[in-house]
This record gives sequence, structure tokens and C-alpha cells, in this order.
Amino acid sequence: MSIDRPLRIMIVEDEALLLMELEMFLEGEGHQVVGTATSYPEAVDVSKEVHADLALVDIHLTDGPVGVELGRFITQNTGTAVVFMTANVKRIPDDFSGAIGVIAKPYTNAGLKAALHYLVSAVHSPPPKAVPPASLSLAPNFEEQWVAAKKPDE
Repeated sequence: MSIDRPLRIMIVEDEALLLMELEMFLEGEGHQVVGTATSYPEAVDVSKEVHADLALVDIHLTDGPVGVELGRFITQNTGTAVVFMTANVKRIPDDFSGAIGVIAKPYTNAGLKAALHYLVSAVHSPPPKAVPPASLSLAPNFEEQWVAAKKPDE
């Protein structure tokens, strides 16, 4: 499948098989994986080098549950949009560390595809025109800005 405006995506995931599957899926959907990392220090270095549009960040990495802090670093220091991908959704603070939202694990390919479709417009031309898919839980501030702002037009 080819898309008009593919995303440049960085993946931060410490499980090798999941990382490879996600990379293959994203590229199969027409996006470009510009960097991968499995730990906090590696992700910091990669995030500074690759100029990604979007970082998909797991919460628990090889060096511990540091993904939340990493998400905040990436958002504040690189301008890259962050979406957490985790089975530990409760570990995300109320402010989501500046991330757009979370895709809960385990996820399906259909759910991930729907989230990516939404994130293309969210990253390239916010606010997105569509309603967020069930597979993507928006951070409260993005939900307020993007979803609540749309309701009067419906």
C-alpha cells in the first residue's frame, strides 16, 4: 500500500521480534523507519540523529521502565511526536509526558493501521479531520484540542 504522505518513524522497543515485526509492518504500509533503539541512551542518540515525524515508544526497555521519561525527552528536545506502545498503560502519567497518546499492547494489525492512518494527518496537518480510532487512546490535552474542538462542526 502506498500513502501520499508517509511518516518518518522511529521505533523504541526492546523485544527484538516485536521490533522487527513492527518495522516490517510500518514499511509495508508505506512509512519509512528511520531509526530503532532498545534502551534510553540509545534512543536519545537516535532521536537526535534521525529527525523522525513520529516515535513509537515502549514504556519498559532493556534498562527498565524509562519509556515515559524518554517520551518527554523526545517531545521536548526534538520536536518529534510521540505515541507510546505498551501493555503498561497505567504507567503513563496524566500529562502523557507530552505524547499524543497510546496504542495498548497487544494490538492488532488492523488497529495499528487505523491508528497510523489517523496519525498521518495528526502529525502532518493537525488537528486531524477524522475521529481517533479505538486502537489509539489520545492524551487528555490532545483529546481536548482535537476531538472536543470538532464537536460543534458535526
